[in-house]
Amino acid sequence: MSIPAGVSAPAFTLPDESGTDRRLADFRGRPVILYFYPKDDTPGCTTEACNFRDDYSAYVNADVIILGISPDSVKSHAQFKEKHGLPFLLLSDADHKVADAYGVWGPKKFMGREYEGVLRTTFLIDAQGRIARVFENVKPAEHSTQVLAALQTL
Repeated sequence: MSIPAGVSAPAFTLPDESGTDRRLADFRGRPVILYFYPKDDTPGCTTEACNFRDDYSAYVNADVIILGISPDSVKSHAQFKEKHGLPFLLLSDADHKVADAYGVWGPKKFMGREYEGVLRTTFLIDAQGRIARVFENVKPAEHSTQVLAALQTL
């Protein structure tokens, strides 16, 4: 179960697709969309990322930062970002410590197989660093529209 709205977002430092360390605290003062996704370049994750990309100007106009996090490597993120022209940062959580801190690492099922992985979840973090909204069981194709609507309530 993910951490709830109303609490301070857990602090973290992770490398982005270029290997540069990024801290959540670096973005304090601006709303942050922190979205956890399972794997670069898979159908659902690509759909979700490309929808954020296609709506990116609306996020820029709202002065919102988008951060995508998955357990994939820095190199994988760089390739995914370049292939799809993603204009936002992708962070590598290779040991899934940040996913654990946010409560989004857990049991999954796919084609009858059970395993541990990222539970597709997004956190809307307000400018003060508090979680304003949690989106669980995200549907990739509709998600960016859902997040943009939620930004109106900040």
